[in-house]
Amino acid sequence: MADAGIDSRGAWLRLAAIVAICAIGSVPMWSVVVVVPAVQAEFGTARAGAALPYTMTMVGFVLGGVLMGRLADRFGVLVPVLVGAVSIGLGGAAAAFAPNLFLFGLAYGVLLGCFGAAAVFGPLIADASLWFARRRGMALALAASGNYLAGTVWPPLLQWGVDSIGWRATHLSMGAFCVATIVPLALLALRRRAPLPPPRPAGAAALPVARPLGLSPNVLQAVLGAAGVACCVAMAMPQVHIVAYCVDLGYGAQRGAEMLSVMLASGIASRLVFGVVMDRIGGLRTLVLGSVLQGIALFLFLPADGMVALYVVSAVFGLFQGGIVPSYAMIVREYFPPEQAGTRVGIALSSTLVGMALGGWMAGAIFDATGSYQAAMWNGIGWNLLNLSIALWLLRRGMRWRRVAGWTVAAART
Repeated sequence: MADAGIDSRGAWLRLAAIVAICAIGSVPMWSVVVVVPAVQAEFGTARAGAALPYTMTMVGFVLGGVLMGRLADRFGVLVPVLVGAVSIGLGGAAAAFAPNLFLFGLAYGVLLGCFGAAAVFGPLIADASLWFARRRGMALALAASGNYLAGTVWPPLLQWGVDSIGWRATHLSMGAFCVATIVPLALLALRRRAPLPPPRPAGAAALPVARPLGLSPNVLQAVLGAAGVACCVAMAMPQVHIVAYCVDLGYGAQRGAEMLSVMLASGIASRLVFGVVMDRIGGLRTLVLGSVLQGIALFLFLPADGMVALYVVSAVFGLFQGGIVPSYAMIVREYFPPEQAGTRVGIALSSTLVGMALGGWMAGAIFDATGSYQAAMWNGIGWNLLNLSIALWLLRRGMRWRRVAGWTVAAART
């Protein structure tokens, strides 16, 4: 069937459903932030205690990314997505009726994070990569944009719900909406499994699987994980602390929230542009380019303390860093077999979340120790240089590996 194959019209329709499901199902990543003040007041806890559910959500998301990726590899992406939809529904109810902060955090960590949002992020991005060959970079960029789209749309809706009906009823409504929309979308668009990829030339089939970039698969996975942590420790400084930075400068939290929205909206545009770039130059070169550009944007934050300057630099940062995370999924698809895509992409993307969690905490700790975000920004720049070093090392190995692969295929043909 022409409409059910790689790069077909059906593949693009499937991708549209993937973006929609990801944008809807990523709501726990943003709701846990929006409801912090209301939860803090409800349970009478300190700010550090109120942040516990966010930490539990991130831990659950990391573990769930691997677990749900394995589930997708074995049974197809429909199974983890349905599990995710039901878990978000149950998690919304569990959070709504939580009698204390620990059980509220447990609802987020287990149901909304591990089995919920994680099930509709990594597995869907991996699935999108299986349905495209010529436009794989664009497909990955669009799929990864679902999370940023969620960050642009959900927070104001959730805040309106908290102000209008309270945070408990908002969680019930959130869970019910996710089940009511994700389940029919998944059943309609995700029932078919990805077609098998075309066979590789004789002599080349085993090379990417056995020694990708001349490394064992697990070593390459670990190196990609280290790169993911490093880039997102750097990325977390502006994304996590821009609101607090604006408060410290006297501009207020509302201005900081607007700058974060500008950053995320620019990130969506950036991912689309980087999608085109990835299709032309591949995942490794895109990672190098994104790392260089993110480093430049971090440097621009150092002198920026005026309100207009911060708006501009926030937009620039969003535009410069949007291609980094999708490039990891692209690299996995270039150097690992497709039947491992769910697990491998899940691990790679989970490492970026570890970096975001670590970077957000680290920047706050450095601020507490120094009383300034300047040192925290330099820390981010240092981690970005580590990411760039890893990316350049991988690119150099990739260029050498391609030459060896070419020689192997030529020898097999003769």
